[in-house]
This record gives sequence, C-alpha cells and structure tokens, in this order.
Amino acid sequence: MKALITGINGFVGKYLSKYLLGQGNIVYGTVIEDNVEMEKINITQMNLLDKEEVVKTIKTINPDYVYHLAGQSAVGLSWKEPVFTMNVNINGTINLLDAVRENNLNTKVLVIGSSDEYGIIKPEECPISEKHLLNPSSPYAISKMTQEQIAKLYINSYKMNIIMVRAFNHIGPMQNKNFVVSDFASKIAEIEKGAEPVIRVGNLESFRDFTDVRDIVRGYAMLMKNGKIGEVYNIGSGKAHKIQDILDILLSLSTTKIKVEIDPERLRPSDVPIIQCDNSKIKAHVNWTPEYDIKNTLKDTLDYWRNM
Repeated sequence: MKALITGINGFVGKYLSKYLLGQGNIVYGTVIEDNVEMEKINITQMNLLDKEEVVKTIKTINPDYVYHLAGQSAVGLSWKEPVFTMNVNINGTINLLDAVRENNLNTKVLVIGSSDEYGIIKPEECPISEKHLLNPSSPYAISKMTQEQIAKLYINSYKMNIIMVRAFNHIGPMQNKNFVVSDFASKIAEIEKGAEPVIRVGNLESFRDFTDVRDIVRGYAMLMKNGKIGEVYNIGSGKAHKIQDILDILLSLSTTKIKVEIDPERLRPSDVPIIQCDNSKIKAHVNWTPEYDIKNTLKDTLDYWRNM
C-alpha cells in the first residue's frame, strides 16, 4: 500500500512514517521546507495553500491512504497568529480534499482533529465522548472544528472515503518546545547543564489526557485500516493528569534542585480546566488501547532533551 503523510517531518509524522514502514507500506511524505531527506521515505515539497501544487502531488503519487497531519498545531501560537492558523488548517484541508476528489481517486483520508474542539469542559462531564457538544475556545480549536465540518461535507456531497479523529494531547521525544511537557523537559535538561535553576510556568491547575505519540500513530494506522468511513473517533489514554503532577514527576527525575515560578506571560486568554477522553468507541471499532505508561513517556522525553 502507498501511504502519503502530509507534514511528515513534524513530530507525529516522524513516528507515523516509522510505524507504517514497519507495517510494509511504501511511504510518501510532503514537507514545506527545502532539502528535507528521510531514510526510506519518498519526500515531496508541497505547500498546502498552493492548489495546483497539491493537485499535482496527489495525482503523481496516487496514494491508497492519506494521513493529513500538516497544519498549525500549537494552541498558544494560534492566539498570536489566528489568520495563519485558519488559513493553513482550513484552506489547506480544502485544497487537499479537492485534489483527491478532482483526481477521481478511491483514496482513504484520515483527517486529524483535536480534543480542543470540545472547549470548556466541566469535571462532571468527563470523560468526553464523540457525542459531546463542540464548543471551541481558541483559534486553533475553531480551525480544527471547521476542518472536520469540511471533511463531513466532502463525505456527504462527494462520497469520499474520509475518517476523522479527535486526538487528545500526545507527547514524547522530539516534540517541540511549544508544548507543555517538552517545554518542561527541555528546561530541566538545560538546568542540569548549568542554566539558571528556575522554571517559569503558566497554569498548572489544568488537567489533560496525555498519550504517548507511539500509541497515537498506531491508533491512526488502525483507524485507517478498520475504522468506519464518515465516523469521528476520539483517541486518548482515558486518564486526566494534572499539569502540576506532570511537572512534579519530571522534577523528581531531575538531578538538580529546581525552583518553579508562575509567569503571567505564559497564561492564556482562555484555558480549558480539564479534559479527559472517552476512548470506548475506538476500542470497540478497531481494538486500540494505549500501551505506554505516562512515567516512562516522561522519562523518555526528558532523556531526549538531555541528549540534545
């Protein structure tokens, strides 16, 4: 099978490509940068906002599967760059789906959404199932909700083979510093190498459902193979972890005593207090369950930054 991963050189794309290669797929990937090379991967430079370029890429590769990972994926950045976030995540997805449609391909597409689409969640509403009302509370979340609605439109109007997934927070080695766990881990590693022994943080009272990225990409592949066309699936561990507790675990793994300070600049205009995944649907449909323990994932992430 030929699998195309948009944004293959991103955090998730690197893990997904490795997994798909291990499953015997021929893997293609798109990137926006020049001169990107990945072992055993057929790389194509493509800008999602260039419709002709997207159409040409899809026609040339003629993939069996498209994993649509490319986009602007940081909530914090979406507050600073809302127009860019909307443009890439919404218009880029339209261009991709149109390219598959216009080439009359029987390609199966996995559109990656986010748990942020659910917005502000009350503790008594958790865990959140796919039936819960969407109420996005950030530019990023709005872009992902709209992306999903566009996918549904193409399913209903053009009978396209699209599956949608709402991914809860995923973490692991190689994730960039825009995300909370890698931010903590990278700073601890810097402190261990001699930096000022202070970590400045934002809101530590929120609860998030963290899943190892290696479990996530395995779930994506399972959904692509056995998920139902037109369905939306949550993917997450099913456990809510307080950000304070995540930081405490990482600090306990450190070789240095570190002071924690709240930085008002790191507090977002709107922050979801708790979110926890109801993953019963993906378990029932494709038999996916997470395999990695959170403490092992945190240690792997810290060790990654120690070796940078």
